[in-house]
Amino acid sequence: MHYVGKTALITGASSGIGESFAYELASRKMNLVLVARSEDKLQALASQLRDRYSVSVEVITADLSREGEGSRIYNEAQARQLHVDMLINNAGFSTHGAFESILPDKDHQQVMLNVVSVVDLTHAFIPDMLAKGEGSIINIGSTTSFYPLPRQAVYAATKAFVLSFSEALWIEYRKRGIKVLALCPGATNTDFFNAMGRDVVAGKHSPQQVVRVGLSALEHHQHYVIPGFKNSFESNILPRLLPRAVMATLVGSISQRAFK
Repeated sequence: MHYVGKTALITGASSGIGESFAYELASRKMNLVLVARSEDKLQALASQLRDRYSVSVEVITADLSREGEGSRIYNEAQARQLHVDMLINNAGFSTHGAFESILPDKDHQQVMLNVVSVVDLTHAFIPDMLAKGEGSIINIGSTTSFYPLPRQAVYAATKAFVLSFSEALWIEYRKRGIKVLALCPGATNTDFFNAMGRDVVAGKHSPQQVVRVGLSALEHHQHYVIPGFKNSFESNILPRLLPRAVMATLVGSISQRAFK
């Protein structure tokens, strides 16, 4: 992997895993395009990264749960003459609760952000990567990419999509100069759980750990990676050993106990 002088576009860059990607890649001398809804947070982060690492940092504010935002971001990058060498589709959120209790509009926004924006941005930027003969894409999945999760039914389904989509593109483009990775973390110490009104008690990885595992996996041409042995065992091994109904019942019970 060559980082120096390349440009990475990161969605959901204002906090959590996205912010950690920004710091890690800037430390490797990558230029950045930061995308999120909060312009104030992005501008503050951009200023810190420029001062600390002497890299170019562009800010594009966008609400990726809205139709057409992927194309608008691409057009804005083109207008600024930015070539994106690495696309990190990190933005996402989850609802929590009995399916009938969740507002349909909220779940629609979740699908738009977790699925549609990933497809739209990948469609937008991958032709330029192909023309250059190199590039990389990291899509943020989850340990729930590997099993259904009661009370987070739509979230787990969107992350299953991210994993399948990423693995298919990995096959399509691995001999055409483009690396594709699904990074599938478990509970991570970010605002993710607070944003859905719940929190888990323990067992969280730091976003910095997740980012470093992801970049190492990308460098080694992996198509997916699950940070942490426990997460890997529970997500990658157990679903192969247990009947699907048993697995869904088990993770539903564990999830209910894990939340405060």
